[in-house]
Amino acid sequence: MTKSFLTGLLMSITFFVSAQNIDKIINAKEVEKIEKILSADDMRGRKTFTPDIDKAAAFISNEFKEAGLQTLDNSGTYLQDFSLVQTHFISARAKLDNDTIATQNIVAFTSKPDLYFNEDSGYTKAYIRPGDNLRAELGKYIQSEKSYLVLVDTSFAKQIRQLPIFRRPWFQTNRSTVLILTTIDPKKYEIEIKHEVSKSKLANVVGVLPGKSKKNEYVIFSSHYDHLGVGKPDLKGDSIYNGANDDASGCTAVMMLAKYFKRLNNNERTLVFVTFTAEEIGGYGSQYFSKQFDPAKVIAMFNIEMIGTQSKWGTNSAYITGYEKTDMGKILEKNLQGSKFEFHPDPYTPQNLFYRSDNATLARQGVPAHTISTSKMEEAPNNEPNYHKQSDEIGTLDMRNMAEIIKAIAISSTSIVAGKDTPIRVDEKSLK
Repeated sequence: MTKSFLTGLLMSITFFVSAQNIDKIINAKEVEKIEKILSADDMRGRKTFTPDIDKAAAFISNEFKEAGLQTLDNSGTYLQDFSLVQTHFISARAKLDNDTIATQNIVAFTSKPDLYFNEDSGYTKAYIRPGDNLRAELGKYIQSEKSYLVLVDTSFAKQIRQLPIFRRPWFQTNRSTVLILTTIDPKKYEIEIKHEVSKSKLANVVGVLPGKSKKNEYVIFSSHYDHLGVGKPDLKGDSIYNGANDDASGCTAVMMLAKYFKRLNNNERTLVFVTFTAEEIGGYGSQYFSKQFDPAKVIAMFNIEMIGTQSKWGTNSAYITGYEKTDMGKILEKNLQGSKFEFHPDPYTPQNLFYRSDNATLARQGVPAHTISTSKMEEAPNNEPNYHKQSDEIGTLDMRNMAEIIKAIAISSTSIVAGKDTPIRVDEKSLK
């Protein structure tokens, strides 16, 4: 026998064995066991910045350890720690040429308590002019690795002061972006801003299964493990937002897939399994995680969000956000030929789901990063009745169908994991 024939035969045998064993690894009983723990009342809704989310992180870490995953960069911990800062305004003054700027016309996006700079400090000067897309321009400067002084036309005064982004926490960073509402383009300027700064620690949970021949090519399976915590009791007296579907279901899928691929142990590309924190308050976990990777080396991202209920097409089906932006969906469908499962393009495109989940940061960098979901995002009464409610509990989920979805993700990703298929990149120019 030739070497190539033997290789092909071994791969065929491996696939046959995996197909036989997948039901033993991924089934309704195993799915329910994980889902039940993660969405239990004693997790108290897994709210960001509480001990409850730390408890959830410890559980997921233990599952990754038992699955036999390695830690990211051999760090010795499955927790990918990072910090967010919250600034509370104290004072601001600015002088542009000979004009003194009113305090209410100065907005700083910074994690520094004391900020002082002038024209010699290395800040890049930028402009937002009448007719510009304010949000798009702000996003460009705020996400940059540079520090900016952004001169914003006074026609945007009302919009600037209403933007919620400046009241949100952000990452610890040495760069700053300062906005000044003005019609002046100064040659000289002097700006001083003071804040009270508080810092909070967060953590994603990350496990790695190194690839055989393509270790520097990454395939990511992800979800988010935070939810809304504890709130006011509903009419039934229930105050806990269990988040069974949102997104304990996705986390369950990630943990089951980790166990499955580790058992196979034949992945040519490196597989990264991650559950993100802080999705519900701004997607900070996925944003931090995504920036730790060279996007050119990330081959695909399977983000799994709310798969606990049946899709609009019933059982054995799910949809893929941003389906038309790459050929990844076609690859998944090819690998599922002959099965009873079907992936569909996202039917809720007006909701812009492709940009609203944890896949968005990598997708904006060109990565074929898509979210797989069954959640019905239509108008009431055809939407998810338990979305962001205390009633999002394990009893509302279909465990058998969840298991089928997770198996479909495992099987459909086979050729990408094996290094045989490489989805085309997202055209960054087409993104919003």
